[in-house]
Amino acid sequence: MSGSIRLVRRAVRQVGMPVVDLPVFLCPQIRRVPASKSQGPRRPRQHRFQSSQRRHITSITSTSVAASPKVLAPLLEKLPQQCPGCGSLSQTADHNAPGFFTPTRKSIRKYLEGGSSSRKSAEDEIVKVALENAASVGKGISVGNTSIPVKDTAVPVCDRCHKLKHHETGASIHHPSIQSIQDTIFESPFKYNHVYHVIDAADFPMSLVPGLHKLLHLTPQRSLNRRSKTGRFYHGKKTEVSFIITRSDLLAPLKTQVDSMMPYLRSVLRDALGRTGKDVRLGNIRCVSARQAWWTKELKEEIWDRGGGGWMVGKVNVGKSRLFHDIFPKGRGVKVEMLNKKTSMPITINLETRPEGDQRTSWTPIETNSGVTEQIEATNEFRETETSTISQANEEEQELSDSLDTSSLLPPAPPETDYPAMPLVSSLPGTTASPIRLSFGNGKGELIDLPGLSRGDLEHYVKPQFRPYLVMKTRVVPKQQVIKPGQSILLGGFIRITPTTPDVIVMAYAFVPIYSHLTSTEKAIGTQMHTRESSVETISLPETAEKIASAGTFHLKWDVTRERTGPITAREAVNIRPERLPYRVLATDILIEGCGWVELVAQVRKKPGEMADVETRRDERKDEIEEGESEPRDEVEEIDPSWPAVEVFSPEGRFIASRRPMNAWLNIAGKPNKGKLQGRPRKSMKGAKKSEKLRKVEA
Repeated sequence: MSGSIRLVRRAVRQVGMPVVDLPVFLCPQIRRVPASKSQGPRRPRQHRFQSSQRRHITSITSTSVAASPKVLAPLLEKLPQQCPGCGSLSQTADHNAPGFFTPTRKSIRKYLEGGSSSRKSAEDEIVKVALENAASVGKGISVGNTSIPVKDTAVPVCDRCHKLKHHETGASIHHPSIQSIQDTIFESPFKYNHVYHVIDAADFPMSLVPGLHKLLHLTPQRSLNRRSKTGRFYHGKKTEVSFIITRSDLLAPLKTQVDSMMPYLRSVLRDALGRTGKDVRLGNIRCVSARQAWWTKELKEEIWDRGGGGWMVGKVNVGKSRLFHDIFPKGRGVKVEMLNKKTSMPITINLETRPEGDQRTSWTPIETNSGVTEQIEATNEFRETETSTISQANEEEQELSDSLDTSSLLPPAPPETDYPAMPLVSSLPGTTASPIRLSFGNGKGELIDLPGLSRGDLEHYVKPQFRPYLVMKTRVVPKQQVIKPGQSILLGGFIRITPTTPDVIVMAYAFVPIYSHLTSTEKAIGTQMHTRESSVETISLPETAEKIASAGTFHLKWDVTRERTGPITAREAVNIRPERLPYRVLATDILIEGCGWVELVAQVRKKPGEMADVETRRDERKDEIEEGESEPRDEVEEIDPSWPAVEVFSPEGRFIASRRPMNAWLNIAGKPNKGKLQGRPRKSMKGAKKSEKLRKVEA
């Protein structure tokens, strides 16, 4: 053998063929042959790291030879039907499209080959032979299965998900329309369905899909009437809805503070629903946080108890896939009966002979423990059942691949597992390309993650390197900025907020992940339009300056005097009614779609006769209620000239809205320390009793 190796090395040196041109599987010993050129002087001996690099090149060549299309053709059929990360159908044709799998990638190659854990090693054979010999000595002993159980290889993701997960690079997909979402839900195989309308807390309620009930033929919301119906069937199916406000940890630092905001969130959602949400109960609202695990366990139990089809509907980047990880009921399949775990006698071996001359030990035949043998047989039966279950799942997957209908909007459900691969979580808008179906409870129900609807595409006006910063990932603690007359606030250098009411000072709190800068209005306009050199970093594209337009004028019309005046109106302190004060504190929240909000607060003085008008209007309202009107009549909202106003400028005048103030700054502004409220420290009493006794004795 050594002579043939020497001949091969000599032939390689004479011909000058590089090492990488000869496949390794033909001659494994060729790995040790150094690569040299036929012409020129002989190179000095290479270092250790260079030789390891040459072996790496050889291994790549052997892999590429083994990964030829002819060899991988039967292996490509083992790919999953869908990418578990984005839900797109698997394909090997277009490498730029979602769902493309590169066969030469390590994780895919390992998955196609079945993993290294399924290979039998020489040590397994040695252990097996030794146990068989031991079993032959002792009759009636079963050694069971000695091989290592086969571990399932993790299902790989497509190239697009791989780049998003490890390199944070990728392109967004085309967002579906609400009509396609409707057609997908209509293909549900379940009679009872439940739509979880996921709303983002960062710009609540801008991510609300208007008219969702009418579009999806959902069961109408229960009204305040106690005789209202609880459900309604459409086309033989009953579909209900729940509003899930995600990422609630962005609103306040504590769970108790977020829970206290539920009346406020319900009232804001009622305003956003319009006339349809005027007389409904809205008891189907949940405010959860997947990061802090707030109320996710309760939502998971509801999904398990409800069963049927669960559909997660919402816009892009609202946290559907991240919430999917925490609310999907994992590990709740068929519970296999536990094997008998009663304590038993140790295994003994019945020997036919006993040593001669040994008088200290009495050798007597002992019967084999039948209970242990039964346990081993039960273990073998359990492993055989598990193997048959895995093979049955593979057969079902093969049947699904054969009967795949590409015209259907709802892909087939994959085989159910206790701990399936979860969807990919990324800040890229439109990560999920197709519905991802995961079953639980042996067909009891499914949870389907649907692609997100379009949210406005604000990132198209921002430079690519700054687009990930538009998403608020953690809670922002802003600084108080005082906007005086003639000043404006710039957000990211391309969104401008300018007060329009003269002689009014506005306080601003920017709950946004991008940088906020306070400057004069003239400088802010120059920076926003890219006509002035400024030290303020602008994250927008140069062509965005031509598309800047007014998004509208927003009035600070909500009265927050009681919340902002502190002990003056506090019931446990001075307890002065806000109507008796000579001023009012007005506020509003300016929403930026998909980014966050800016809280604006201003204090204005009341007119001389305004205090009396407030008392008169209150008395008139009481009289109307006493006359029989259960609710005040709908009136067109009139703009009060005393309301301060601000004008917002954004790309194309879009992505801006307003809501009633949340007063999130009050949750951040911490209370003064207890030590600062106290007076001088307590006098030391060390030796006080002794000094008192001495004073009495002297007296």
